[in-house]
Amino acid sequence: MDAPTRVFHWLFALSFLGAYLTADGERWRLLHVTLGYTMAGLLGFRVVYGLLGPRQARLSLLLRKLAGGPQWVRSSLSAVRNPAVGAVNWRQGQYLLMALAVVSLLALVLPLTLSGYATYNEWGGDWLEELHEFVGNTFLLVVLGHLALIAGLSWLRRKNLAMNMLSGRVEGAGPDLVQRNHGLLATLLLVAVLAFWAWEWQQAPQGLVSGASTHSIHADDDD
Repeated sequence: MDAPTRVFHWLFALSFLGAYLTADGERWRLLHVTLGYTMAGLLGFRVVYGLLGPRQARLSLLLRKLAGGPQWVRSSLSAVRNPAVGAVNWRQGQYLLMALAVVSLLALVLPLTLSGYATYNEWGGDWLEELHEFVGNTFLLVVLGHLALIAGLSWLRRKNLAMNMLSGRVEGAGPDLVQRNHGLLATLLLVAVLAFWAWEWQQAPQGLVSGASTHSIHADDDD
């Protein structure tokens, strides 16, 4: 796994964790919104990189894995009903579940950030706020399922699969699927996110963490 994909993963995870923890209370509202914007920007990067980036980072690989899902379910049911047909391909099932979790997380970002933006600007009433909270909780459930799957597979295979997202390498012999690490692009992505956070901090009259709401601040400025 190349460097831009790994940097995206950790920035994405940290942004969601921070946004979820700061969802309640006016004191953290600007920080919450900034992290939400960050997730939207990271989604844009991942889509572009998944379309134009190297083969191993293409979103088409995830979609192809999902496309094989119905066939895997049918063959697995046949194997369970009639063992003579063959054994269940559990490894393919694991790859399918991992791909499903990743695609679900990416797909949920758009309704999550759009409903959050609408709620922040007080559009649509309480139902949008409830929708934002529902999508956020759904996102959390998918994240927890994703982590549980990684933990379970790590236990079954007797190796820490989460380390792959840190090192970008998989234990054991085999071909090197990542020909170039694209470290410069990963650095640019990290710098862009940090610069955005710094800019948001400078734009906020009292910083991203304060005791006053954004709307009351704007009201004071108008006075």
